[in-house]
Order: sequence, then structure tokens, then C-alpha cells
Amino acid sequence: MAAGTTLEMLETAAVETIRPLRMEAATPEFDEIVALHRRQVYRFLLASTRDEDLAETLTQECFLKAYRNWSGFRGESSVLTWLMRIAINLEKDHWRNRRVQFWRLTRTNAVDLDEASEWLPSRDRSVEQQMLAREQVARLWQVVDGLSGRQKTIFLLRYVEEMDLDEIAQTMGLSDGTVKAHLSRALGKVRLEMRGNR
Repeated sequence: MAAGTTLEMLETAAVETIRPLRMEAATPEFDEIVALHRRQVYRFLLASTRDEDLAETLTQECFLKAYRNWSGFRGESSVLTWLMRIAINLEKDHWRNRRVQFWRLTRTNAVDLDEASEWLPSRDRSVEQQMLAREQVARLWQVVDGLSGRQKTIFLLRYVEEMDLDEIAQTMGLSDGTVKAHLSRALGKVRLEMRGNR
């Protein structure tokens, strides 16, 4: 099944999951927010956890929590920034939960390396080049998984979600300088590991 099709099915399921929970404080505007931002929240959580089921569960929890607290949203940041902060906190809470540690240790790599290698340019690659590309993608994920929690989150927000540094700072409640420092350290580690793997 194509990734786009799966994502669209998940978006529909999330909207249908949230609809029965309608409360008086909710507005039709919230359905639009889900439709507009669900893909980004899910993509971030999938990149963070590399587990489709867990990413879907956390995405639904994120929008459910946002829905329940919608009347308290003050608009001091963008809706996406607010949602990403909720998603980051849910992911942190998930990994802190000791009952889930077993699943974290036994989870499998949910990213299909064959599919991920197709994201790389040039379709005119030899079989050897394709295998090398798959190995590089797998190695990159290993390196990113080895980053500290904060560095990994900042790295993924910057390079998977393509958020600006000030958006990341606002999302994570950090100063711009702190975000820059963590991103610089993360990039240094990734470059060093990827260079050493050649």
C-alpha cells in the first residue's frame, strides 16, 4: 500500500475518532486544524519513534489532547507550534513509562529501507548503488537514534519537518541559542559517524 494512501486513511480515522467526542467547547474549525496539521504531526512522530502504530497512537492522543484543551489555546504561538509541543511531550511521556520499555527495546524498524532509498535522487542507479543507498539510509537512522533525546528532537524538527530555528525554539520552550547549540552538536555527530562509515 502506498504511503500516501496509508496516511490519508490514518487522517480519516483520526477525524472520525475525534468527532464522536465533540463537546460544546469544540468548533468546526478544529476539524480543519486536524486536516491541515495531522500529516506533519504524524510524520514527526513516525520519524521520532520509527514505529507506525506508535506514531499513529501518539498522533491521535495529540489531537485528542488538543481538542480537549482547544478553548485554552491562547494563540501565543502558531497552532502547529502548539501541536508539536503536545506531540513532543506525549512522546517523552511515552518513553518515560516503564511499562512500555519492553516494547521500545523490541520494536522493529518501521521504515522500509527499499522505499526510503527511493527518496534519494537518480533512478538510473546500479544495483550496487541502490544497496549502498539503502545502507546509508539505515546508518543515518542508527546515528539519529543514538543522539540525545533533545538533539534528536531538534534534528528531526529541522530536517524532517523543515521548521525554522525560532519555531523549534518556541515549540520546545528553549532559547534560539540553545537550539542552535544542540543542532550543531547533532550535526557534528551525524557528520562524524557518517564520514567514519565510508
